[in-house]
This record gives sequence, structure tokens and C-alpha cells, in this order.
Amino acid sequence: MSSEPSSTAPAKVNWLQQNSVALTTIWIKECTRFLRIWVQTLVPPAITMSLYFVIFGSLIGERIGQMGGFSYMEFIVPGLIMMSVITNSYANVSSSFFSAKFQRNIEELLVSPVPTSVIIMGYVGGGVARAVLIGIIVTLVSLLFVDVQIYNLGVIAITLLLTATLFATAGLINAVFAKTFDDISVVPTFVLTPLTYLGGVFYSLTLLPEFWQWVSKANPIVYMVNGFRFGFLGVSDVNVGVSLALLVGFNGLLFSVAYYLLKTGKGIRS
Repeated sequence: MSSEPSSTAPAKVNWLQQNSVALTTIWIKECTRFLRIWVQTLVPPAITMSLYFVIFGSLIGERIGQMGGFSYMEFIVPGLIMMSVITNSYANVSSSFFSAKFQRNIEELLVSPVPTSVIIMGYVGGGVARAVLIGIIVTLVSLLFVDVQIYNLGVIAITLLLTATLFATAGLINAVFAKTFDDISVVPTFVLTPLTYLGGVFYSLTLLPEFWQWVSKANPIVYMVNGFRFGFLGVSDVNVGVSLALLVGFNGLLFSVAYYLLKTGKGIRS
């Protein structure tokens, strides 16, 4: 007995093709944007991290000695890489999306047949691409000062991608609520910077009194830095499984928030 071919299969394939083109187009546009001004987007992090390596690693590190069984320079390298990933993934999407909102061309995307999830993934993908590229550059710079160890490459890659995705999505949410260009610098200045410096980048939580260790564990960046450090050195102040679970949970939460904001047009439609 013969049956007619399903008409939904071609439609499904066509839907996937259309969205893949839209996603790729947005992603390429975002990558082209930060690569075109590479002197402003890629060079400054390399210079800043070099100064950190010289001051905190070479000069101060020699007096500190070892931390967690490793030289101070080896200990801070994963944290400094993660700090640059967090900063750049957030800054890339917040500035790009707000520029599109400010110039009123984001509305063209919102009224187009492109799904909201594809728009989010396109912008976030651009932020992740910049963060990964910065992470590679900072890692190469660190090789000038210390021999970088790799304990678990899988943990490094997963933590890097999840962290970059998380803060790229957070940057998009910030851009949605921002009214002026000054607003997109408020969160990095008053929230991200303090949390990052208090997130175990330059020290081990074991050096703190027990009470402040528990307080520090309320800082989500502690889990990202330590998860990343575990991938390099095999040591962590927190459970790596918990770190990855929190990253997945936060990513799901922020993606849902971003989807709701763009779907309803909050902060965009006047």
C-alpha cells in the first residue's frame, strides 16, 4: 500500500535552511564589526593582561611565592584569561545591540520573519567569538611569562563557552534596558568589576576566614574562575560539577529573560 509523501518534511527542511542563513548572517555581521576595529577590540586586552602578568605575576608573585601548590603566576593565569573573557563577551553584545537599538535598525529584525531565538543566538554568537579570540590571545601572551599547563581540555572549553555565552546574553539584556550609551557601562563598572576582582582571580578562597569563604561562594564568578582554573591546574576551591551546573542554569535563565524582552518588545518599542 502506497502512501503520499509527508508535506511537512520539505517545510521543516526549508525552515531550518532559512534560519541557518539568518543566524549565519547576523553572526558574520557581528564578527565583522569587532574584527574591523581590531585595534580597539583585540589589542587593548592583550596589553592590559600583559601589565597584569608583569606587575602581579613577575614583581609581586616572586614575593608571594606559591599558592595552591603552584607558582603565583601559574595560579593567576586562568583567572586573568577568564576575566578578559567575561569583560569582552559582555562589552561586545551590549555595545552592538544598543547601537542597533539606538539607530532603530533592530526593529527591522524584530518585524522580520526571523525567530527571536535566532536573533539572540546571532548577537550572542558574536560576543562568544570575540571572547574566545581574546581568550586565545591572552593565553598566547601568558606563554611569554609562564609555561601554561592543561589538566582537562574539555573542562576548559565547556567553561569558556558557557561563561562567554552567559555574559554575552547579560550584555544583550543590559542593552535592552539602556537608554543612553553611558548606561551600558554602569553594570561593568559597578557590578562586573567588583565581582571579578572578588571572584578568586588573584587569590585562593582558602586564604580567607571561614565566614568570608562562605560569603565569597555567593559570588557566581567564583565558580567560573575556579572551574576554569581546574581545567588548567586540576585544583579548585569549589566543586567543578556545581560550577558547570550553575553555568547551565544561569544560561537558561538569562536566555529566557532575553527572549521574553525581545518577544514583547520591552525597552525597544516606544
